[in-house]
Amino acid sequence: MDDAKDTGEGERDAGDAASPPFRAAVESLRAARLRPQIEVEATPAPQRLAPFAHALEATVVDGDQDLADGRLVLLHDPAGHEAWRGTFRLVTLVRAELEPEMAADPLLPDVCWSWLTGALQARGMAYGEPSGTVTRASSHYFGGLAERGANSQIEIRASWTPREGLGGVPDTAAHLSAWCDLLAQVAGLPPAGPGDASVVSLPQRRGPQSR
Repeated sequence: MDDAKDTGEGERDAGDAASPPFRAAVESLRAARLRPQIEVEATPAPQRLAPFAHALEATVVDGDQDLADGRLVLLHDPAGHEAWRGTFRLVTLVRAELEPEMAADPLLPDVCWSWLTGALQARGMAYGEPSGTVTRASSHYFGGLAERGANSQIEIRASWTPREGLGGVPDTAAHLSAWCDLLAQVAGLPPAGPGDASVVSLPQRRGPQSR
């Protein structure tokens, strides 16, 4: 199951029939304290990947600019999943626009992937079975659209298995915080604290983008 490629909309979400560990994991997500520049809200969850799912979408905002956006999906299969090696799985999609010179950097995909793993490690998160892709794309405009400048975008799709703690529940609030650290880095926000001083982020995009 290549769950890193499927964060599309669906209908299955947390409900009365969910297992206690899943309900606790969702409550932990809701209790997470995040950077004020990152706006997070619940969104319809996919129903094809697991018996239970809960999805969030986030936007990194600076004034009237949207610097990056993403989607994080918590999956749960009480019976466990062989590919996950656990009963929970986190699946994400993160996107941001880039300066053209940054998009041309051959090391960019490796750096972006290291931001994900580094964010989890910096939060002390135990996880396993990571997988994913980093894609960069450029658009050039012609004819009636020639007045637009070239546009480049980075996209990170990934999934990993959060290790379960007491009661079989992973610390999803900390995983969400780590994911928001990744969003902040991709968006080019400055480090949130002294512990993040070594982080190198993408330059912020030029010009406002309407929301």
